[in-house]
Amino acid sequence: MALISMARAKWALMLALVLPTAGCVAAAAAAGAGAGIYLTSRGAESMVEGSVDDVASRARAVMNEEGIVLDEANMESGGDERQFKGKKGDLDVTIQLKRESENTTRTEVTARENLAEWDKEYAQQLLSRIVEKS
Repeated sequence: MALISMARAKWALMLALVLPTAGCVAAAAAAGAGAGIYLTSRGAESMVEGSVDDVASRARAVMNEEGIVLDEANMESGGDERQFKGKKGDLDVTIQLKRESENTTRTEVTARENLAEWDKEYAQQLLSRIVEKS
């Protein structure tokens, strides 16, 4: 009887050691699939491969494809920072770009529903589409 409970204890220990590792592998695979996109308090952000000009072009293409009506476009710091604001239905969409290096642009997308609510999922979808256009 003691042999059976000892064998069960060994299996339980092995299972406890293996399950967290499998979960980490799955989480790492999911993170890789997201191309480094992470949620912020109001939307989604990522370091996107491409110059500010290139990413700005891709961002405007995604806005057009999504039917987001461009209200405002700003450029600062000699073109190293750009911002696009538009509207889709009740959502106020903002895309902010900032040059991090010659070939890398920090990109943040927000989609505000009202003063206190943000559609982070839609912001993440927009940013994913900008990343995919590379």
